[in-house]
Amino acid sequence: MNLITVEFWIVFNIVIITMLVLDLKVVHRKAHAVSVKEALGWSIFWIVLSLLFNVAIYFWMGQQKAVEFFTGYVIEKSLSVDNLFVFVLIFKYFNVPDKFQPRILHWGILGALVMRFLLIFGGSALLNRFHWIFYVFGVVIIITAIRMLTDGEKKLEPEKNPVIKLFRKLMPVSTGKHVDDHFFVHEHGRWAATPLFIALLVVESSDLIFAVDSIPAIFAITRDTFIVYTSNVFAILGLRALYFLLNSIIPLFVYLKYGISIVLMYVGVKMLIMEYYKIPTLFSLCVVVGILGVSIAASLIFGRSKLAGEPGEKT
Repeated sequence: MNLITVEFWIVFNIVIITMLVLDLKVVHRKAHAVSVKEALGWSIFWIVLSLLFNVAIYFWMGQQKAVEFFTGYVIEKSLSVDNLFVFVLIFKYFNVPDKFQPRILHWGILGALVMRFLLIFGGSALLNRFHWIFYVFGVVIIITAIRMLTDGEKKLEPEKNPVIKLFRKLMPVSTGKHVDDHFFVHEHGRWAATPLFIALLVVESSDLIFAVDSIPAIFAITRDTFIVYTSNVFAILGLRALYFLLNSIIPLFVYLKYGISIVLMYVGVKMLIMEYYKIPTLFSLCVVVGILGVSIAASLIFGRSKLAGEPGEKT
C-alpha cells in the first residue's frame, strides 16, 4: 500500500521551503559572520530534526524503511563533508567576507534541493524503466571512488567553468568589491551581476557535479523515492551550519576522503551484485558507520601532526 500521497509530497516541500524562507528573512535577515556557538546550535537543531523524522518513519513505515532512511542520511551527510572543502576554496578564491557567506550558502542549498528533486525523480524513473541502469550507476560510483582516491589537492578554476563562461557572455559582471550582499547591481545604466553571484554560480555548479556522484549511492540502499529524497533533503538542510561549525577544522579531516572512497566502493559493488545477492541494509549501515568512524578518528588523531609537517600557506 502506498502511504505517500500527492498531498503529503506537497505539504512536505511547502514545510521545507517555509523553513528556508524563515531562516533567510527572519533568523539571518542581517548579514553577519556565523559564530561557532551559533553554528553548533543550528547543527544540533537540524540533526535532532532529522532523527525525529527518522523516528516518525519507524512508527509510520516500519523498521526497514527507518534503517534505509538513516543509512541514506549518513551516506549523504558524509559525502557532503567532502563538498565543504570545495566551499572553502570558493570563498577564498572570491575573497567572500565571512558575513556574506551565509547568504550564498542559503541560496546554494535552495538550488541544491531543486536539483536533487529533479535528479532523484529522474533517476527513479530511469531505474523503473531500465533495470540495467543499476549497473551503470554502480560503475559510476566506483569510478568516483577511484577518482577521489587518486586526485591530489583540490583546485578551483572558475574561469574554466562552462556555466561561468556562458553567464559572462549573457550578462556583464561588476568589478566592484563586496560592499553589500546584493547579487545584482545597477551601474552605468545597466544591470550587472556581482562577484557574489558568480561565487553562488560556482557553488551551484559544484553541487550539481556532487549530486550526480552521490545520489546513485543512495539508490544502492533503497529504491523508495520518498526515502531517497527525504534523506537527501535533511542531509542538505544542515549543510550550511555544518560548514561554519567545521570551517576552522576541516583541514584536519585529512583521512576522511579515503573513508568516503571506501564507502563509495562498497556501495558500487553492492549495486553491481544486488541482482545475485542482496546485502541487508542494516549490515550496510554498520559498514558505512564503521568506515567513516575509523577515518574520522584517524584524522583527529593523526591529522594535526600531518598538517604540522606541511608548509603553511602564505597570507
